[in-house]
This record gives sequence, structure tokens and C-alpha cells, in this order.
Amino acid sequence: MNLISLNLKDFTTEVASSSPAPGGGSVAAYAGAQGFALISMVCRLTLGREKFKQVETEVKNLLEMSEHKQEQLLTLVDRDTKGFQSVMDALSMPKQTDDEKGLRRNALEKATLQAAEIPLETADLCLQGLQMVSGLLNKGNSNALSDMGVASLMLKAGLEGALYNVRINALGLKSLENKQALLDKCDLLNQQGETILQGFRHDILSLLR
Repeated sequence: MNLISLNLKDFTTEVASSSPAPGGGSVAAYAGAQGFALISMVCRLTLGREKFKQVETEVKNLLEMSEHKQEQLLTLVDRDTKGFQSVMDALSMPKQTDDEKGLRRNALEKATLQAAEIPLETADLCLQGLQMVSGLLNKGNSNALSDMGVASLMLKAGLEGALYNVRINALGLKSLENKQALLDKCDLLNQQGETILQGFRHDILSLLR
């Protein structure tokens, strides 16, 4: 099933079903995509207005980047579900003989690592989005301040949601080195995202007073 071809109602119904996928990873990627969509909207509401002529080139660049990253996140909506299915496929491999157990163990470790790396991409893109919307705050159309605020929340939700999925996959790894490397990346990305969001909240609330 191609999730991103579904309409909003069908996607929501699919998430709400008893199937474990699409789940939190796909929803996190979709949340991030919506954050970038709002960034794109703010850019378009800014471009072409005399008041913002001095930042037009910069805003055009932000628009181009946000459109590209939105598409990347939409792709990750599907990739996350496929990553989960790969883990399920590995779990269903035969394990009657020692050879079969070894093949299954190796396949499961590989699939789990790949399943963890997919939401890590989501988290990284969402962090980039938080950086972008923070930079847009004092350049974009002030009539869209609330939209920038919602964009920041969607991107932070995408970031944190993706990191939950990285962590739960990391717990299934046999390689302690790979597990720790992923958990360290999670801590770093979460800290960076929280720092950006706290600064953004302070700045946007001062503009909304």
C-alpha cells in the first residue's frame, strides 16, 4: 500500500486499525511534512510583497528547501512502514536448525538497524525544519506568526516521535556498539531540537504580545 496516495480520512483510518503499521514512525514523518508545508505557505505569503523585498532571495531559498524536505518526509511515511515490515519478515524466518537460527538472527539484526535508521532520517529533517522556521520568524509575513508557531510544534512532534521509534528499535539490537551509537544520536538531536524550540517560543510569544 502506498500510504501517501491515501486521502486524509483513509490514512487516519489505516493508522487507527489493528495493524501495527503504519504507526508512530509514519505519523511522525507526516507531522514533519506538515511542518514544512506550513513553512512553504509562510514563504509564499511573504514573497512578492514590497515590505519583505530585502529578504526575498533568502525566503525563496527557504521555500525551495522546504518543498524538497517536505517531499523527503512524505517518502519516509512509506519507508517507515516498509522498515517495520522488514523486521516482521525477519522474525517469520524459520528457526528449526542452527543454520536457520543464524540466518534469522543476522537478518533480524540488519532489518532492525535499518528500521532504526529510517526514523533517524525523519528526526534529522525535522530538526532542520525547526532551524528553518526559527530563521523565518523575523523575516516572514507577521500575519502568519501563528502558522509559524504551529509549524514549529509539528516539527518538534515529528522529531520527538521519530526518536521514540529509533530508541525502541535500538533496544532490539544485539550489537551494543550500534545500540549506543543510535541512543547517543537520539540524545543529541532531542537536545538540539529542544534548545531551538525554547528559543523560538520565547521569540514568537514576544511578538504576539
